[in-house]
Amino acid sequence: MFSLRSIGSVRSPYKETREIPKGLGAKHEAEGVLEILPEFEAGLTDIEGFSHLIVIWIFDRSEGFELLGTPPSDNRPHGVFATRSPRRPNPIGLTVVELLRREGPRLHVRGIDMLEGTPILDIKPYLSSVAPEALRRGWLAEAEARKGK
Repeated sequence: MFSLRSIGSVRSPYKETREIPKGLGAKHEAEGVLEILPEFEAGLTDIEGFSHLIVIWIFDRSEGFELLGTPPSDNRPHGVFATRSPRRPNPIGLTVVELLRREGPRLHVRGIDMLEGTPILDIKPYLSSVAPEALRRGWLAEAEARKGK
């Protein structure tokens, strides 16, 4: 058994799930703040040098889970592990955000897709050695092709 502890929370323009852009072509350009608890502020040392961050967080308002679901970006069901659905066996979310600036324990970011007050579990610098042309988009590419995107 293990337990997780929040290191802070999200300040977001989104108060309700329906406000967050979803589906094909959804742009996540909203700005927000990752407010880190004072006891974890030292862990932000040198974070300013990174352009993008991975934020690991909890879907704290999601209840239950479904192994198959139909996402807003397609009309066919897909496995939960092939989607970004909040209805997961472990309600963990992951978002890549652009770091705009740091003000003490507050990280101003762009790319928020979480609700106001969402608990943050961890932050990591975004580092990828995968070339963009090597990435595959799975069923999402097929759904985009069907819709003429």
